[in-house]
Amino acid sequence: QVQLVESGGGLVQAGGSLKLSCTASGSIVNIDVMDWYRQAPGTQRELVALITPGGYTNYADSVKGRFTISRDNAKNTVYLQMNSLKPDDTGTYYCNAKIRIDGRSRTLADYWGQGTQVTVSS
Repeated sequence: QVQLVESGGGLVQAGGSLKLSCTASGSIVNIDVMDWYRQAPGTQRELVALITPGGYTNYADSVKGRFTISRDNAKNTVYLQMNSLKPDDTGTYYCNAKIRIDGRSRTLADYWGQGTQVTVSS
């Protein structure tokens, strides 16, 4: 069984910073892409940023230049450094990872964290 546990959310004023962390644990053979998504009330979940095992990154246009995704492969952990936060960044942030749990198979499965709340006040 695999678990993803997020931390680092909270309440911050506009212009402030937060750093989210997400650590995967359990019967893991390897982790492929790791992502951060967010969901505001009444909206669909949207991709914020992704990072490959080799360090390639991609960002939603709305966060480019303000957010930085990184990962520590040895610790099975992905981070999201969020700077210059805006009220529109408010939402629940979810970690996602594509993980292989069976060494005899190439199949990757999606695993999700429980979500961490980020609230940016104006």
